Parts: sequence; structure tokens; C-alpha cells
Amino acid sequence: MAAVAFDNDKYLQMQSEHIRDRIAQFGGKLYLEFGGKLYDDNHASRVLPGFQPDSKLRMLLQLKDQVEMVIVINADDIEKNKIRGDLGITYDRDVIRLIGIFRDFGLYVSSVVLTRFADQTLARAFQSRLEGMGIRVYHHYDIAGYPSDTAHVVSDEGFGRNDYIETSRELVVVTAPGPGSGKLATCLSQLYHEHKRGTTAGYAKFETFPIWNLSINHPVNLAYEAATADLNDVNMIDPFHLDAYGVTTVNYNRDVEAFPVLVAIFDKILGHCPYQSPTDMGVNMVGNCIVDDEAAREASRQEIIRRYYVAMCEQKQGKTGDAVLRKLELLMKKAGVTPEQRRVVAPALELAAKTGKPAAALELPDGRIITGKTSDLLGASSALLLNALKALGGIRDRLHLISPVVLGPIQHLKVDHLGNRNPRLHTDETLIALSISAATSPMAELAMEQLSNLRGCEVHSSVILSPVDERTFKRLGVNLTCEPRYKG
Repeated sequence: MAAVAFDNDKYLQMQSEHIRDRIAQFGGKLYLEFGGKLYDDNHASRVLPGFQPDSKLRMLLQLKDQVEMVIVINADDIEKNKIRGDLGITYDRDVIRLIGIFRDFGLYVSSVVLTRFADQTLARAFQSRLEGMGIRVYHHYDIAGYPSDTAHVVSDEGFGRNDYIETSRELVVVTAPGPGSGKLATCLSQLYHEHKRGTTAGYAKFETFPIWNLSINHPVNLAYEAATADLNDVNMIDPFHLDAYGVTTVNYNRDVEAFPVLVAIFDKILGHCPYQSPTDMGVNMVGNCIVDDEAAREASRQEIIRRYYVAMCEQKQGKTGDAVLRKLELLMKKAGVTPEQRRVVAPALELAAKTGKPAAALELPDGRIITGKTSDLLGASSALLLNALKALGGIRDRLHLISPVVLGPIQHLKVDHLGNRNPRLHTDETLIALSISAATSPMAELAMEQLSNLRGCEVHSSVILSPVDERTFKRLGVNLTCEPRYKG
């Protein structure tokens, strides 16, 4: 089992307190741009074992009576049905999902902002849906010359055209379903409108990665570069912070490049810029809550290897280019890792070579390696799942968890009625068959009870899996990688 690297309780207390201090700094009103994933930050939980995927949301609960949520979505993304890659759902569906999650946690969702609004048909339909849910909707528009033409941007024809978002609480968290939604522009637009109304308000940014007070080549920060390899994000020393304070901190290229423009915008809105550097703008306390640096380093090295395998498969599928793969290879060299350091790779490949068919391997929390091979009844992934559940439940390997009475009808349905040529069960079909068997078999029921123990386990397949099997592993919380080859 991976060593705990992060003190989650300390983080909840320290982070919320730091945000309270920043609210006070600006006289009681703060627009906080939330970068990255607010609710399900699985990347952070992988590279910082002990960090819970919903930690940032739970941190906001420490400020529950002070906070309101504003969700920003680019109207063009609605029109294009843009997909959130990790969840496989459109951005507009994710906004609805986030509203439900925030409300379930008891957080106040005050409004949704449609940025780059141009009366798009689907955006209008989405607005109607939101208003039917009791959510206020505001429009922000494309501003010519944003952000560099500050004279136009900070004017009645620039930010002044945007709707003023009515807010009532001290901390306004501005979040979005994905990058490019317009969070920063929304915050700056609000500062402009607040200033015109004589209201004192400030801006800060919450971005988990890169971690500003770790070294630029710390594996945690390198893993962030690996996660954003397709965006060309690059970690860099914050030159403004170094010049102002003589202290070396880490930021990333987009914030550093944009900072002079932000200074000019702040100067025009407030008459001065409250920050000396991009690092100053941040409120992230994650780096102060790492309790086992080596555990964080090792977890991050493994994340870089996983990202490398994902990129190789995406290149094979035509989803990404050579540049992303080259960048990941460079990051692996910086981190001092090779693919062979992923423990599940060799057992999967050895079994595939031995059987001449696809195979897979899984590492259990206690370090045991379990394998699965292709048979007439089950694909390698299905066999692996059943073998892993047996191992977790202490069930003898030679015992069958699924009765032939259950398997036979499923295969008959697949081949004779649904037109499938392959009678082998996919992982989702296997789990359904196992759940049916659990109604009459105590062993199958015991195996079913082990499913939650698969979360966080490592899996490697000797071939690229079908979308069905890939989705099943994702839902189980398993960290999956595949060789960049298709089944022969």
C-alpha cells in the first residue's frame, strides 16, 4: 500500500484560514479563481497519496457561510458539445453535475455565466434549462483586443458590456468545467463593475499545480507538466517574485506571460496592482501539507510513467501527436524513471508472451501482483478482475465465482441475438454476472464486497482495451495503462 504523503486534515484547516486572511486583505470581498478540478481532483490524489479527491470542496465547507459559487462556461463550448475527457461528458452536462454536487454539499450556487456569448442556439437552450432550475444566468461577451488592449478592455465598451453578476457573500468562487471557460476574465470584469459601484473587492487565484514552494524539477511538479503535456504548459521560475523578494518560487508559463497585462488591468481598475508577482496572486497551501516527501516523489514518478503510456496509446489511436510523446519522454528523463519501473508491466507482457493472447496484471494494495489471461469464456480484463477479487476475499483460486448457469445465457444472448462474434464477457458483463451469482452464492457475494478495495490499484494490459473495459476500470477507480498495440 502506498505510503501517505499528505496531511489532508492539516490542509483543510490551513487552506481555509489562508483564504480568510486574503478576504480580509481586500476589505471583505474576494473573487477567487479556482483553476483545475474543484471536486474530483484525482490527479492530486494520485501524486499526493492522502489527498482526497474532494478535498478542495471540503475545504470550502470550512467557509460555507461566506462562500458562493459562480460557474463559468464558454458558450462556444456548449455549441460545439465540447467533452470533458476524464468523464466523457459535455461541458454543459458537467455544469449541471457540478451544481448538483455543490448543492448536495450545502454550498450556495448563485449563478452561471455564459462567456463569449453571441446568442448561440444551444447556449440559449442551456440558459432556459438553468433558469428552470432556479439558477440565474449572466452573459459576458467577446472583447476585442483582450487582454492586451487594456484601454479598450477596461472601458464601458469592454468589461462594461458584460452583465454585472449579483453576488451577496464575501468569497465568490469562480469555477468552470474545463480550461478556456473564461474564469479570469469573469473575475476581472467583476472587479471593474465593483469598482464603478464603489465596492472594494479583490482577486486571488487557487491553482494546485505547480506547487510554488517545491523545486521546479520536483517530481510532483514534473507530474503536472506530464498531465498538461498537450497544453504546452511549462513550469518556470517566477521572475517577478525573484526580482521583488529574492525568493525562488515556481509558477507556469501562462501565468508568468500574462502577469504584465494583469498588472496593467489592475492599474486601470484599482489605480494600482496589489501583487508583485504571479506567485503573490496564489493562495495554495498544498506544499505546506506534504508530510512524506519521498512518498510524494515516488507517487509522482509513477504518474509520469502512466501519462507516458496514455500518450503512446493516444498516438496509436491518432488522438495526439509526436510532440506530446517527446515531451513526456523528456520529463521521464528529468524524473529519472523508465517504463520498466511500473511493476505491473512485466507480468502482463510475460503472460501475454507465454499464452500468445492478450493478458493483464494488477497490483493489490499489499503489493501482490495478480494476472489474468484470455480464455474461451472471459477476456483478460474480466479474468483479471475475478482473480483480483478472489485474492482480496481470500477465496481459493480454483473455485468459480460465476455459475455456468449464469454464463451460458449471457453468451447465448451476445452471439445469437445481439450479433456479437466474440462470446467472451467484457468487464461490465462479468460484473453483472457476478452480481447475479451473488444472490445465491456466498463466495460471489464476498467477491462483490471487495470491489471498493480495487480503488487506487494499478493495472496494465498487453493491448489497448475496448472502450467498455476502459470505462469499467475508470469507474472502479483503477489506474489503467496499456501497451500501444491492438489485439491481433
